[in-house]
Amino acid sequence: MKDARPTSGKVLMALFSILGSSGGLEDVAFLDLFAGTGRVGIEALKRGASNVVMAEVLKDRARDIERLIPAEFAGTGKALVLSLELRRAVAWLVKREAVFDVIFADPPYNEKWGASLLHTKGLVEILKPGGIMIIEHATRETVDIPPMWMFKESRLYGETTLTFVEQNINDSGGIASL
Repeated sequence: MKDARPTSGKVLMALFSILGSSGGLEDVAFLDLFAGTGRVGIEALKRGASNVVMAEVLKDRARDIERLIPAEFAGTGKALVLSLELRRAVAWLVKREAVFDVIFADPPYNEKWGASLLHTKGLVEILKPGGIMIIEHATRETVDIPPMWMFKESRLYGETTLTFVEQNINDSGGIASL
Protein backbone atom coordinates (compact mmCIF):
# COMPACT_ATOMS: atom_id res chain seq x y z
CA MET A 1 0.00 0.00 0.00
CA LYS A 2 1.41 3.36 -1.03
CA ASP A 3 1.55 6.06 1.59
CA ALA A 4 -1.17 8.66 1.28
CA ARG A 5 0.06 12.09 0.22
CA PRO A 6 -2.26 14.38 2.13
CA THR A 7 -3.06 17.77 0.70
CA SER A 8 -0.55 20.17 2.23
CA GLY A 9 -1.73 22.72 4.77
CA LYS A 10 -0.89 25.57 2.38
CA VAL A 11 -2.93 24.05 -0.47
CA LEU A 12 -5.78 23.12 1.90
CA MET A 13 -5.99 26.71 3.20
CA ALA A 14 -5.88 28.08 -0.35
CA LEU A 15 -8.57 25.65 -1.54
CA PHE A 16 -11.02 26.56 1.20
CA SER A 17 -10.18 30.25 0.91
CA ILE A 18 -11.13 30.08 -2.78
CA LEU A 19 -14.31 28.08 -2.07
CA GLY A 20 -15.21 30.35 0.84
CA SER A 21 -14.86 33.47 -1.28
CA SER A 22 -17.91 32.38 -3.27
CA GLY A 23 -20.28 32.22 -0.30
CA GLY A 24 -18.76 29.52 1.88
CA LEU A 25 -19.78 25.89 2.03
CA GLU A 26 -23.16 26.12 3.74
CA ASP A 27 -25.69 23.99 1.82
CA VAL A 28 -22.93 22.65 -0.45
CA ALA A 29 -22.78 18.99 -1.44
CA PHE A 30 -19.07 18.05 -1.58
CA LEU A 31 -17.42 15.00 -3.16
CA ASP A 32 -13.83 14.11 -2.27
CA LEU A 33 -12.39 11.61 -4.77
CA PHE A 34 -9.15 9.78 -3.93
CA ALA A 35 -9.86 10.83 -0.34
CA GLY A 36 -6.64 9.32 1.08
CA THR A 37 -6.55 10.56 4.67
CA GLY A 38 -9.95 12.25 4.43
CA ARG A 39 -8.43 15.60 5.32
CA VAL A 40 -10.18 17.59 2.56
CA GLY A 41 -13.63 16.03 3.02
CA ILE A 42 -13.51 16.39 6.80
CA GLU A 43 -12.48 20.03 6.43
CA ALA A 44 -15.47 20.57 4.12
CA LEU A 45 -17.74 19.13 6.84
CA LYS A 46 -16.21 21.41 9.47
CA ARG A 47 -16.76 24.39 7.17
CA GLY A 48 -20.47 23.72 6.85
CA ALA A 49 -20.96 21.48 3.81
CA SER A 50 -24.46 20.00 3.91
CA ASN A 51 -23.16 16.57 2.96
CA VAL A 52 -19.78 15.12 2.08
CA VAL A 53 -18.98 11.91 0.26
CA MET A 54 -15.39 10.68 0.43
CA ALA A 55 -14.31 7.92 -1.96
CA GLU A 56 -11.15 5.96 -1.18
CA VAL A 57 -10.30 2.68 -2.89
CA LEU A 58 -8.21 1.24 -0.04
CA LYS A 59 -10.44 -0.33 2.60
CA ASP A 60 -8.03 0.33 5.50
CA ARG A 61 -7.83 4.01 4.61
CA ALA A 62 -11.61 4.22 4.19
CA ARG A 63 -12.04 2.75 7.70
CA ASP A 64 -9.49 5.24 9.04
CA ILE A 65 -11.44 8.11 7.44
CA GLU A 66 -14.67 6.87 9.06
CA ARG A 67 -12.93 6.90 12.45
CA LEU A 68 -11.69 10.45 11.87
CA ILE A 69 -15.13 11.92 11.13
CA PRO A 70 -15.89 14.28 14.03
CA ALA A 71 -18.49 12.92 16.45
CA GLU A 72 -20.95 15.72 15.69
CA PHE A 73 -21.21 14.46 12.09
CA ALA A 74 -21.05 10.70 12.66
CA GLY A 75 -24.40 9.02 12.11
CA THR A 76 -26.08 12.21 10.85
CA GLY A 77 -26.06 11.26 7.17
CA LYS A 78 -23.88 14.29 6.42
CA ALA A 79 -20.77 12.17 5.84
CA LEU A 80 -20.41 9.02 3.77
CA VAL A 81 -17.22 7.09 3.04
CA LEU A 82 -17.19 4.83 -0.02
CA SER A 83 -14.47 2.20 -0.31
CA LEU A 84 -14.69 2.01 -4.08
CA GLU A 85 -12.38 2.59 -7.02
CA LEU A 86 -13.06 5.82 -8.97
CA ARG A 87 -15.21 4.38 -11.78
CA ARG A 88 -17.28 2.27 -9.39
CA ALA A 89 -17.75 5.18 -6.99
CA VAL A 90 -18.95 7.44 -9.81
CA ALA A 91 -21.28 4.74 -11.17
CA TRP A 92 -22.67 4.17 -7.64
CA LEU A 93 -23.35 7.91 -7.29
CA VAL A 94 -24.90 8.20 -10.78
CA LYS A 95 -27.22 5.27 -10.02
CA ARG A 96 -28.43 7.09 -6.90
CA GLU A 97 -28.79 10.37 -8.82
CA ALA A 98 -26.36 12.09 -6.46
CA VAL A 99 -25.13 15.50 -7.55
CA PHE A 100 -22.50 17.75 -6.04
CA ASP A 101 -21.75 21.47 -5.97
CA VAL A 102 -18.04 20.78 -5.54
CA ILE A 103 -16.02 17.77 -6.65
CA PHE A 104 -12.43 17.64 -5.43
CA ALA A 105 -10.04 15.03 -6.81
CA ASP A 106 -6.51 14.42 -5.60
CA PRO A 107 -5.35 11.38 -7.59
CA PRO A 108 -1.91 9.88 -7.03
CA TYR A 109 0.79 11.99 -8.63
CA ASN A 110 2.79 10.65 -11.58
CA GLU A 111 0.30 7.92 -12.47
CA LYS A 112 -1.14 9.63 -15.57
CA TRP A 113 -4.49 10.49 -13.96
CA GLY A 114 -4.32 13.94 -15.58
CA ALA A 115 -4.81 12.32 -18.96
CA SER A 116 -7.84 10.23 -17.99
CA LEU A 117 -9.64 11.59 -14.92
CA LEU A 118 -12.05 13.94 -16.69
CA HIS A 119 -12.90 11.19 -19.19
CA THR A 120 -14.42 9.05 -16.41
CA LYS A 121 -17.91 7.97 -17.45
CA GLY A 122 -20.61 9.69 -15.39
CA LEU A 123 -18.31 12.20 -13.69
CA VAL A 124 -19.75 15.23 -15.51
CA GLU A 125 -23.28 14.02 -14.64
CA ILE A 126 -22.72 14.17 -10.89
CA LEU A 127 -21.62 17.81 -10.93
CA LYS A 128 -24.53 20.21 -10.50
CA PRO A 129 -24.91 22.87 -13.21
CA GLY A 130 -22.89 25.82 -11.97
CA GLY A 131 -20.76 23.52 -9.80
CA ILE A 132 -16.99 23.30 -9.87
CA MET A 133 -14.53 20.44 -10.08
CA ILE A 134 -11.07 20.92 -8.66
CA ILE A 135 -8.17 18.64 -9.49
CA GLU A 136 -5.03 18.68 -7.36
CA HIS A 137 -2.04 17.50 -9.35
CA ALA A 138 1.72 17.82 -9.64
CA THR A 139 2.62 21.07 -11.38
CA ARG A 140 4.68 19.15 -13.96
CA GLU A 141 1.62 17.04 -14.91
CA THR A 142 -1.00 18.28 -17.35
CA VAL A 143 -4.73 17.71 -17.14
CA ASP A 144 -6.48 16.70 -20.37
CA ILE A 145 -9.77 18.58 -20.58
CA PRO A 146 -12.28 16.85 -22.90
CA PRO A 147 -15.11 18.77 -24.61
CA MET A 148 -17.71 18.05 -21.89
CA TRP A 149 -15.61 20.12 -19.46
CA MET A 150 -14.50 23.74 -19.60
CA PHE A 151 -11.25 25.01 -18.09
CA LYS A 152 -11.73 27.87 -15.63
CA GLU A 153 -8.29 28.45 -14.09
CA SER A 154 -5.21 26.92 -12.49
CA ARG A 155 -3.49 28.06 -9.33
CA LEU A 156 0.10 27.03 -8.61
CA TYR A 157 1.43 26.30 -5.13
CA GLY A 158 5.04 25.23 -5.65
CA GLU A 159 5.02 21.62 -6.89
CA THR A 160 1.21 21.43 -6.59
CA THR A 161 -1.42 22.88 -8.92
CA LEU A 162 -5.17 23.20 -8.43
CA THR A 163 -7.00 23.09 -11.76
CA PHE A 164 -10.63 24.25 -11.80
CA VAL A 165 -13.09 23.04 -14.43
CA GLU A 166 -16.85 23.13 -14.86
CA GLN A 167 -19.40 21.51 -17.14
CA ASN A 168 -19.29 22.77 -20.70
CA ILE A 169 -22.89 23.76 -21.38
CA ASN A 170 -23.68 24.03 -25.08
CA ASP A 171 -26.03 26.59 -26.64
CA SER A 172 -29.10 24.34 -26.23
CA GLY A 173 -28.56 24.25 -22.46
CA GLY A 174 -27.41 20.65 -22.24
CA ILE A 175 -24.08 19.21 -21.35
CA ALA A 176 -21.85 18.99 -24.39
CA SER A 177 -20.79 15.46 -25.17
CA LEU A 178 -18.04 13.89 -27.24
